[in-house]
Amino acid sequence: MRTDRWAHTADALRTRLVRRITDSGRLADPAWRAAFEAVPRHLFVPCYFRPLPGGAGYDRLAADDPDARRRTRWLAGAYEDAPLVTRVSGGRLVSSSSQPSLMAMMLEALEVREGHRVLEIGAGTGYNAALLAHRLGPEAVTTVDLDPEITDAAREHLAAAGFVPRPDGPGTVAVVTGDGALGCPERGPYDRIIATCELAAVPAPWTRQCAPGGVVLAPLASGLIALRVAGRGRAWGRFLDTPACFVALRGPGAHVPPPVVLGDGERVRRTGTPPAVLDDDSFRFLLTLAVGELDVNWAYGGRGVALSAGDGATARADRDGTVHLAGPYDLWTEVERCHALWREAGMPGRERFGLTVEGDRQWAWLDDPDGPHTWELTGRG
Repeated sequence: MRTDRWAHTADALRTRLVRRITDSGRLADPAWRAAFEAVPRHLFVPCYFRPLPGGAGYDRLAADDPDARRRTRWLAGAYEDAPLVTRVSGGRLVSSSSQPSLMAMMLEALEVREGHRVLEIGAGTGYNAALLAHRLGPEAVTTVDLDPEITDAAREHLAAAGFVPRPDGPGTVAVVTGDGALGCPERGPYDRIIATCELAAVPAPWTRQCAPGGVVLAPLASGLIALRVAGRGRAWGRFLDTPACFVALRGPGAHVPPPVVLGDGERVRRTGTPPAVLDDDSFRFLLTLAVGELDVNWAYGGRGVALSAGDGATARADRDGTVHLAGPYDLWTEVERCHALWREAGMPGRERFGLTVEGDRQWAWLDDPDGPHTWELTGRG
């Protein structure tokens, strides 16, 4: 392991970060607290990008910056309780290091025990894999990512932190380049699978590669689903109560939006459901479960909102109650229907929703897997 010139200063920053996360109610488990205290996050983010005001691109902060003041900003930022953009391609976010307090909550929700084997989907910087390795031992952890540049960097970061002392040797984290939607069957079965990328549906190979009684924890529809696996590709569970935003899963096995279907020309009608309903996070969660991911754009000055779905349906709702529609169906009708249900059900939070997986079929539900309010996710993932 290379000498770390930042170690002394980083120790103090890391102690402060862990104290803040603990004070917020996370890191109740002493073993996870010890992992966050021991694993140096700055070694996993030797550079990262901060968005510039007005969407004017990104500012790069790095350990190798010739300006000492910017190096100090880089190190301090590495220990903020904030997500860090670590890879940008063509102006698009490709990879990031998640907010530490969110990582802590997810790791505690995973309910690991000594002897468990864990598969991580989305290697990112390698930091999450290092925390798992500190808790369970490096040989218990496999992390997969589609992009060889990301896995190469994760492997290098893990080596710098002492978790990959030699390539493919015993006692190391296995960093695998491949389609995360397919899992990593050659190293299974796993007791726990954790994804750090947004899903449209849970890929079927994951529940098949997870041992009976195991847990699959994954971001879905801006929430976090915790599935308990019953075996034979069967699993069910509820969403945690917290929102979560991640970079989408990529690769041949990931969800690919259907081709745009051109419908009739623009139609105009009236609505009693104002665009402001989309400001509510818990309603947006239900809407995403019901209709899939939507692109949402607010008009300047709060005049209204424009929605578009992957199948070409669009809607623009103005504050005066006018709705402009295009594409193969009335997208705003879906908003109206979901909003009525959300109000009828008492404005439910994420924890009242769940997901059931039965082989290649899966469906989300409100309160009861066999109740009246269910939404098929089959075909989305």
